[in-house]
Amino acid sequence: MLSAAPFECPPNLLVHAQQHPPLKTAVVNATTASVMTSVKLATEHNLIEPILVGDSDAINSMAAAINWDIRAFTVIDAESDLKAAKLSVALAHSDEVSALMKGHIHSETLMQEALQRKQGIRLKRRPSHAFYMTVPGDQSGVCITDAVINILPRVKQKIEITRNAIELMHALGNPNPRVALISGTEVPTPEMPSSRDAVEIVKEAKNGVLPGAEIAGPMALDVAISEKAAAIKGINNKVAGKADILLMPNLEAGNILFKQMVYSMSATAAGLVLGMKVPIMLTSRADPPQARLASAAIASIYDAHRSS
Repeated sequence: MLSAAPFECPPNLLVHAQQHPPLKTAVVNATTASVMTSVKLATEHNLIEPILVGDSDAINSMAAAINWDIRAFTVIDAESDLKAAKLSVALAHSDEVSALMKGHIHSETLMQEALQRKQGIRLKRRPSHAFYMTVPGDQSGVCITDAVINILPRVKQKIEITRNAIELMHALGNPNPRVALISGTEVPTPEMPSSRDAVEIVKEAKNGVLPGAEIAGPMALDVAISEKAAAIKGINNKVAGKADILLMPNLEAGNILFKQMVYSMSATAAGLVLGMKVPIMLTSRADPPQARLASAAIASIYDAHRSS
């Protein structure tokens, strides 16, 4: 059941991102070979200008191990994961970097520092996470949100999560993304809260709270991504079978889906925290370097879009 196909970063993402200057990026706990290989790739593709934060001995050792001369880059010593997170977030807070990249560190440790009200980088809007998923040989992608930050969002939170994902898709060149509100059914039922949430979100969308997108739901995953399944089930709307964004009912469902795609389809999961002062490239620690490379590409594109 596991895919043996090699991972790849979509070439169109790289071409799009390379139209913009490299993002000055603090790499949070850049202390493993996988992280350093990812940072090297992103730097060589002119996507980022890294500041390497973490145990300086480990960083220099890993750089030597992968034959990367890092003398031109700043290395900031940090004796622990937490210290690396604090120092990196402080750089973003003070406008010394334009992005953060998660290295070998738990997401919770990094996000707790990023979300600090006074010293963090949160804005008034609700932060959320999106995975832009692509599979080898296909440069089109689908956005899964939220599989990392918002555990059990309800209607108001789901609207904000959707708004963030729409902005990302606009940045990637999709002016009117199709958003599927995922549930286990197309018929609202009290026993399935996500289906009732979807009804409320569609109602709010019709009132104009989510401009620049087509919104439909509730719908099961097969209907969202397969035109054949949608036709068989008699679901006929602008989203069914052609979804660009999958708004998941909760974090668990999103996390399971993205990992199933990674391991069964060799999908590249470009992960980004949205709605913060700076974009945070946030992938699983077990993801391949191609995922961090793709994350750097969409971070560059997203940052340029927000700055325009």
